[in-house]
Amino acid sequence: MRYFIELSYNGKNYHGWQKQPNAISVQEVLENALSTILGQNIVVMGAGRTDAGVHAKQLFAHMDTEVVFESEKLVYQLNSFLPEDVAIHSIFKVKPDIHARFHATSRAYLYRIALQKSPFNVDQAYYLKHNLDIDKLNKATKILFEYKNFQCFSKTHTDVKTYNCDIMKAAWKLVDNELHFTIKADRFLRNMVRAIVGTLINVGVGKIEVEDLHTIIASKNRSNAGFSVPAKGLYLTEVAYPDTIKLND
Repeated sequence: MRYFIELSYNGKNYHGWQKQPNAISVQEVLENALSTILGQNIVVMGAGRTDAGVHAKQLFAHMDTEVVFESEKLVYQLNSFLPEDVAIHSIFKVKPDIHARFHATSRAYLYRIALQKSPFNVDQAYYLKHNLDIDKLNKATKILFEYKNFQCFSKTHTDVKTYNCDIMKAAWKLVDNELHFTIKADRFLRNMVRAIVGTLINVGVGKIEVEDLHTIIASKNRSNAGFSVPAKGLYLTEVAYPDTIKLND
């Protein structure tokens, strides 16, 4: 049977989602917990790869197993076994050909910028000392909808078939003493959100003009875009799937 696992995690202590030889990852921690509890070697496939330090409010992964278990009980067991910075929310059966990564229809991210220094969000938001022009930020953000190819925001030497992404939503909003940037698309390139935020910050502080974003995107050159903001302010907030993926009991 194939199962989907819905989880969230604080990325501070992890070198990203994906398992790797010499650093701890969320995937490794989850696989170890599942393998221990279910008594067989379990491999999970995630909906995407978050980088080191990036958080996830919602991520899905799939696993295959013939072990019979009660979903609610396994959720409880996993949450008891896993470290406190990883939480399991649900486990449910899906059709055997459904893939956590390839069948996702959209993904959404949040980036948090702290406008005041606070000891309570040191590892959850990027503290920026500069004043940002929110109107300029949102004007520049609207330009993103005019394009599909976002190679200028992609990490260099990335092995992808296409740099095209369909951006569905993107906006800035003031929330208490923070600026929140939210963005939703069918897919994202590696480092794309952090590079977009860094470039838009350059607009917000007056380093570049709103219209310069056209030239940057058209160049398809990462060196023309802005800096990559720190990982600690980035959250994967939603991964969406068709309603038909679930397998009825």
